[in-house]
Amino acid sequence: MTTIPPAGLLLTVSLTNEHTVCVSIEGDLDYDSSQRLLDEARRQLSRHTGTRHLRLDCSRLVTCDSMGLATLLAVHRVTDAAGVRLHLDGRPASLDRILRLTGTLRHLTDPPAGAGSVLAEEQQDVPGGEHS
Repeated sequence: MTTIPPAGLLLTVSLTNEHTVCVSIEGDLDYDSSQRLLDEARRQLSRHTGTRHLRLDCSRLVTCDSMGLATLLAVHRVTDAAGVRLHLDGRPASLDRILRLTGTLRHLTDPPAGAGSVLAEEQQDVPGGEHS
């Protein structure tokens, strides 16, 4: 009998600039691993108090189950409470599909209401403009 180890989750944090923290997500965002993402988001927001943007690079995300979705919503609540804009960059089709099916795509990816002036500022903060 061959045992396949669990895929797991790898989080890599980088500072894009003084106002932007990027967390790259590699692997599975699921019941076993999703709490790590929420903990890391909270840790980064407390360490970098001038943060205006938390960018989650999802380009290497393999799977996202219901607990992973619940965690993304929890991260959104944390960033919203801190006045930080959450970005889900490089979303794979599978993540977009679960977000559309659950009606959370716009909630997690649209700019906050009244953010017209913030959008112009974001364009300056991120090389190449908006990537959500």
